[in-house]
Order: sequence, then structure tokens, then C-alpha cells
Amino acid sequence: MGLVRLACGVLASALLVWGQVIEFESGGLRYKTLTRNGVTIMFAPLPNQIREYSILQVAVSNGSRIPWTIKTGDFLFEKAEGGPAVSPANPRKVVNELVDKAGRSDVIKLVATYEIGLYGLTRLTSTNGYEQRRQAAFAELTSAKLKAAAAASAIAFVDVKLTPGQSTDGALFYPNHGKALGRGKLTVRAAGEVFEFPPEPLAP
Repeated sequence: MGLVRLACGVLASALLVWGQVIEFESGGLRYKTLTRNGVTIMFAPLPNQIREYSILQVAVSNGSRIPWTIKTGDFLFEKAEGGPAVSPANPRKVVNELVDKAGRSDVIKLVATYEIGLYGLTRLTSTNGYEQRRQAAFAELTSAKLKAAAAASAIAFVDVKLTPGQSTDGALFYPNHGKALGRGKLTVRAAGEVFEFPPEPLAP
């Protein structure tokens, strides 16, 4: 719902500052967004970690004239202090771990945090994101454990082909020993472009 409608609004304003990273706050989260080749990518770190993972909430909107496939492996995070770039974990692996080891309460907490950010972005409407996956998964479930599994599955960002006008959102899970990612650069290779989100400047 909220995330992709906002991306469309951001896309319009971003055309005036092509290639410039725009920052804003919503729902207690700090977002960065960038538009290239008609595609808008935005993200915000979620405040809570779960198991060994740090989490980014991501939304992608295709405002170009051709379809593009967006993959989880396109999003690489490089820590400011150096070291190899970190790729998101496989969504299916993460979901299995959350259901088997994290516990239902942890999944509920994660979903609640994600939804606060998602629904706070009132100008963004996802056509193929978390809310659509959640409704489809919950349609015929009654078991609490199955609902927890469905919620974890719905929240994870997955590889998707976006046709013109479509958008999606989801969570990316970065293995980081259960600690916050901290300062660093997010690089996304998508839509035939390289989206670079530089790290936050150090406080004086």
C-alpha cells in the first residue's frame, strides 16, 4: 500500500533532480530514494534485528516504458569501515529460519515494525508487494503457526518482473550477527543502471 504510492510521488519530484539521492522520514523510519532510467528505488533500515539478520525495507517502482526484473541479489551493502560487500540472504532460507527458530512472537514483532513503516507512507501504493502477498497467503489459513509462516513469507522481498507502472516492496535480510548494519553504501544494479546510496556523513 503506502510504499509504492510514495515512490510514484517521489519519481515525479526526482525527475527534477535526476540522479540525486533524496532523503526523508516517515513512520519513524529514515528513507533514501533514487531514480534512474525511469525506475525508483527507496529503502530504510528497520530498527529491529531478528536472529542473525539486519533488515532493510525496500520498494521499487517501474516508471519506465519497458519491463525490468528486480532481484534480491542486486542489492549489495558495503560497510563504511571496509570489508567485502554483503548480499541479502536467500528469502526462502530466511523464512524457514524465522518459522523454525525465531518463534511466532518474533515474526509478529517484525511484521508490526514493517507495517508501521509501510502504512505510514500514504503516497505509495504497491501493486505487487507485501500487502498483496499477505492477503493471498492468509486467505485460507486458520493455524496460528501457518499464519506466522505466511506473514514471514509475505514480508520477504523476492525476485520480481515489474512491467511499466508496476511496483513492489519487501524486506531484505542481511546476515550480520544480529547487529545493525551501521554506516555503509547500498549499491543496486538494476534497470541497466547502478544506483548508489552513499553512507551517512559522520557527525562533527
